[in-house]
Amino acid sequence: MAWVYLVTAGILEIVWAYAMKQSHGFSRPWPTAIMLVTMAGSFGLLALSMRTLPLGTAYTIWTGIGAVGAFLVGISLLGEEVTVARVIAAVLIVAGLVTMKLASSH
Repeated sequence: MAWVYLVTAGILEIVWAYAMKQSHGFSRPWPTAIMLVTMAGSFGLLALSMRTLPLGTAYTIWTGIGAVGAFLVGISLLGEEVTVARVIAAVLIVAGLVTMKLASSH
């Protein structure tokens, strides 16, 4: 169950990062509210996953999901630039996440 919590926490991290961008510096109430709620949910689920997963594994996976997810949201929804270097960086993050999962004993 810890892995389900962790992946869900990572997805919520993507949502709150996108909502933060849409809040325009916290000047728009709905995106700001969405950001706060999903941020709390993300941290809460991360904490639950850390009851059984090692800190290094849980935190690395959580931030990696958020980083790659935000990268993909930026490209797909915000029209951010796609460059070879950025794609390689994202692929390396995913490779690290897979390696971290495979190396975990949980």
